[in-house]
Amino acid sequence: MTADSSSSPSAPTTPVCVLGLGLIGGSLLRVLHDAGHDAFGYNRSSATVDAATADGYRASTDLVATLRRAAETDAVVVLATPVTTIEPIVSDISEHAPGVLLTDVISVKQEVEKVIARAHPGARYVGGHPMAGTSRSGWAATDPTLFRGAMWAVTTTDHTDADDWLAVASIARLAGSQVVPVAPDAHDRAVAAISHMPHLTAAATAAVGAGESDLALRLAAGSFRDGTRVAGTAPALQRAMIEANGTAVLNVLSETIDRLIAARDELRDHGTAEILVDDGHRARSAYERLHEGSPEPISGVAIGEPGWQEELRRQAHQGRVWVG
Repeated sequence: MTADSSSSPSAPTTPVCVLGLGLIGGSLLRVLHDAGHDAFGYNRSSATVDAATADGYRASTDLVATLRRAAETDAVVVLATPVTTIEPIVSDISEHAPGVLLTDVISVKQEVEKVIARAHPGARYVGGHPMAGTSRSGWAATDPTLFRGAMWAVTTTDHTDADDWLAVASIARLAGSQVVPVAPDAHDRAVAAISHMPHLTAAATAAVGAGESDLALRLAAGSFRDGTRVAGTAPALQRAMIEANGTAVLNVLSETIDRLIAARDELRDHGTAEILVDDGHRARSAYERLHEGSPEPISGVAIGEPGWQEELRRQAHQGRVWVG
C-alpha cells in the first residue's frame, strides 16, 4: 500500500481482543465495537466486566478462555494494562495464543519489547501508543470518541513486518486517530519530554501551590488548573509509566532542573526570567503552528517495499502522519 492523502480509515480484517478495559482499553473496545468491528475484551475485575457487558460489549474475566478465542479467530491482541502487569499476561499469550499478532496501548515501548522478548520470544509484535487520555480511569471513564483526531504512535523498526504493521495501523485509523511511525527508542525519548515529564512538573506545581494554606488553592484559576490537570491521574498509573521510562525521564528531568536553576539564578542576579520565558514561548508557538489545520500526510511510501520502514520514520520526524 502506498501512503497518500486519503483520510478514510481502513478497517482491520481480523477481530481485535483487548486485554484490560480501563480508560484506554475500554475506549478502544467501545469504538471498534460501535464501528461494527468484531471486538471483545478481558478484565480481571468482575465489576468492570459486568459494567461493560451491561453496556452491550463482549467481555470476560476468564483470560485463558479469552486467549483461546483470540487464537481461534486469529485476533489482534491488544495489551491495555500498565506495563508493570503485562509479563504474566504475555506468558499466558505465549501458552494459549502463541501465533497471534500483539500490539499495545502502553506509554513506553522499549520496556514492553523487553517483557515480550523474555516471556514470549519470537512473538509477532508491533507496538502502539495513542496520545490520548484524561485524568480519570476505569470503565466509567471510557469514551468511544477518545481517540478521534489523536496521534497514535506505531512502532516501526527495520524488521517490522509490513502486513503486521498495516494491521495495527488500521486499528488506530478505525479508532479515529492518525498514525505516527516511530522507532521504539525515539518514541520513549519523545514521550519522556512531552508526556511523562509534564506529570512531574504538574505534581511539583500542585504540591507547591497547596503547600502554604488553602488561600492559594482558593485563588487558583486557569493557569493552576491547566498546569496541574495530569496530577489528578491515579498515582499508581503515573508512577508506572514514569518509572518504566526511567532513563529517558532522567535525561529530560535533568534538563528541566538545569533550566529552572538558570532561571532562578537569572531572576536573583538580574531581576529577570527572560531566557526561560522566551524559550518556552517560542516552543509553544512552534507547537501551535505545527498543529494548525490538518497535518501533512506521509507520501510516496509503498508499505512492504525495500526501505519502507526507514522512510516512514524519516517523514514522521518532519511532523508528517500516515493516513492510509
